Amino acid sequence: MKTERIRRKKRNSAYSKLIFRIFMQTVAIVILTFLIISALYRHFWFRRVGDWIVQFLQDAFQLELLDALNIYQYGLRENAWLFIFGAVAVCFLLLFRISLSWFIRYFNEIDAALDTLIQGDNKEIVLTQEMEPMERKLNVLRQTLEKRELESKLAEERKNNLVMYLAHDIRTPLTSVIGYLSLLEEAPDMPMEQKAKYVHITLEKANRLEQLINEFFEITKYNIQEIVLEKEEIDLYYMLLQMLEEFYPLLEEKGNRAVLHSDENVSICGDPAKLARVFNNILKNAVAYSDRNTQIDIFVEEVKAPQQEKIIITFRNQGKTIPKEKLESIFDKFYRLDAARNSHTGGAGLGLAIAKEIVTRHGGRILAESGNGQVTFRVELPAE
Repeated sequence: MKTERIRRKKRNSAYSKLIFRIFMQTVAIVILTFLIISALYRHFWFRRVGDWIVQFLQDAFQLELLDALNIYQYGLRENAWLFIFGAVAVCFLLLFRISLSWFIRYFNEIDAALDTLIQGDNKEIVLTQEMEPMERKLNVLRQTLEKRELESKLAEERKNNLVMYLAHDIRTPLTSVIGYLSLLEEAPDMPMEQKAKYVHITLEKANRLEQLINEFFEITKYNIQEIVLEKEEIDLYYMLLQMLEEFYPLLEEKGNRAVLHSDENVSICGDPAKLARVFNNILKNAVAYSDRNTQIDIFVEEVKAPQQEKIIITFRNQGKTIPKEKLESIFDKFYRLDAARNSHTGGAGLGLAIAKEIVTRHGGRILAESGNGQVTFRVELPAE
C-alpha cells in the first residue's frame, strides 16, 4: 500500500503542469459562467424580461395589471434563485463542453504518437509542454522498440548465417564418411593397418557430423523452449569437482589443467541440471579458447552483502584478449566469437546466451571481462 501511494504521488508530481492547467481552466469556466449570468441578470432580466412576463400574463390569461404583477412577484421573482441556478448550470455545461475540445487535443497528440510507434517511424515524438512526462516515456518506448527490432534483426541474421555455415560444414564430414566407407567396401582385402586408419578417420568425421546436427537441434530448441526451474539444495563444490573430472580428457588433450579454489562446504539453492549446464558451457568455452599448457582457475566466493548474501563463481583462463566490442555481444544468441566456418571450437553460438538466461532466472547475473591475455567469466547467484 505504501509503495502504491509513493507511485501515485510520483505520477501526480510528474503531471503537475497538466493538473494545474486543468484546474485553472475549470476556475476560468466557473468565473466566466458567473460573469455571464450576472450580466444577463442585471442588464436583461430587470429591464425587459419582467415586463415581457407581465405583458404575457395579461394577454394570455386576460388578467388585470395588478394581478399579473402579483403572479410575477410571488410566483417567479421570489423563486428567481431556481432560474438563476438552472441558468448557471446550463451556462457552465456549455462552456465546459467548449473547453473539452481543448482537452481532447492531448489525447489526439498521444494517439498520433502511438500511430508513429505502430508505423515504426524513427522520428522523435514531441508533445505539448504539459505532456512532457508522457513525451519522455513514449520516446523511451520508441528507443526500446528500435533496439529490440535491431537486436531481433541481428539475431535472425546471425542465425541464418550460422545455419548456412553449418549446412556447408555438414557436407565436408558427410563426404568424407561416404568416401572412406566406399573405399572400405570396394577393397575388402585392404591391409588391416590401413583399414583401421580409415575406420578411425570415418569415426572422427561421423562424430563431427553428429555434433553439427546437434547444433541444428539446439538452434530449434532455443526458439521454442521455456526454461522452467526446479530448485533444490545443491552441493556446489561437489558439482564443480565432478564437472572437472568430466572435462579431464579435453583438458589433457591441450595440456591444460583446471584447479578449483573453493570451500568444500559451500552450497546453493537452484536447479542442479540448469546450473550444471551454465558451468559446463562456461568451462567448455574456457577450454576451447585457452592457450595450450595453461591453467584454468575456478574460484568460489561467498559474499555477505547487507541486502542479500550471494555466491560468486569465477572462471579464469589464459588466452587471447577478447576485444571490447566483441565482449559486449558475447552473451547474444547465435553469436560466435570466431567467425571461422570450419572451426572445431565454434558452436551454434547459444551456450553463453542460454547460460545468461538460466542465471537471470535464478535472480543472478553473469559477466565477462578480458585483458592482458586473460579471459574471466563471473557468475553471481543469490545464496538462498
